[in-house]
Amino acid sequence: MTDSPSPSSLLGRPCRHQALLTLPAQEAHVSAARHFAADLLTTWSVPASERDSAVLIVDELATNAAQYGRERMTLQLVLDDGTLHIVVTDSGKAVERHRPDIAPDEHGRGTGIVQYLAQSTQVRQARSGREVRAYLRCSP
Repeated sequence: MTDSPSPSSLLGRPCRHQALLTLPAQEAHVSAARHFAADLLTTWSVPASERDSAVLIVDELATNAAQYGRERMTLQLVLDDGTLHIVVTDSGKAVERHRPDIAPDEHGRGTGIVQYLAQSTQVRQARSGREVRAYLRCSP
């Protein structure tokens, strides 16, 4: 885990914070990602309403990474100029959209929740895995 303000804060510009957490891609570690985000965003003085939204986004993205990742998942949080960048990567393949063996009321709402809460989202599939980005405006 790393947490570091950037040197730009020393030059009178808005402070940029960033942190990185890597965990095994297992559902048992989702709560660690959620608590990490909540504690860190409190330390960074992110207002409670934005912090709650961000923690819910982290929870949904980490849950997906734990379900579909093979080895590890990485959570990166960057607070820069009033925007929180939430990036979750995993070593899995693309998520299958329709799984007939799972009842629709049990799974499948996470992406919708993230899209509702975030100002924008991006999903990128690479050979090494998947990266999901969510951007959330944070008032000072």
